Amino acid sequence: QAQLVESGGGLVQAGGSLRISCAASGRTFSSYTTAWFRQGPGKEREFVAAISWSGGSTYYTDSVKGRFTISRDNAKNTVYLQMNNLKPEDTAVYYCAAREGTFGTVYRSNMYALWGQGTQVTVSS
Repeated sequence: QAQLVESGGGLVQAGGSLRISCAASGRTFSSYTTAWFRQGPGKEREFVAAISWSGGSTYYTDSVKGRFTISRDNAKNTVYLQMNNLKPEDTAVYYCAAREGTFGTVYRSNMYALWGQGTQVTVSS
């Protein structure tokens, strides 16, 4: 059974940068579409970004376009989320999710079978 483990979260000032990682174990990660979701205080979980198994396709929610970049290194079984120009409203627990299959409807959380435990990102104003 594959497992996902997020790391790299922390406290950063507004305008700063942070890179979080999602490492997979248990099976080959390279065939999985992978996404980041987040859940802020008192909010529902929302889609942030997704990347196809090859890395050739990416998709972002509007609020992070131009600031966040999702990437992957299949040799390391790891997906990254580089977050620049962070804002207080980016404060949330960030979750990695993965699924097999095509790169479609990637923004729907119920399309993902594998989830990590989350990593906290806090942006101070």
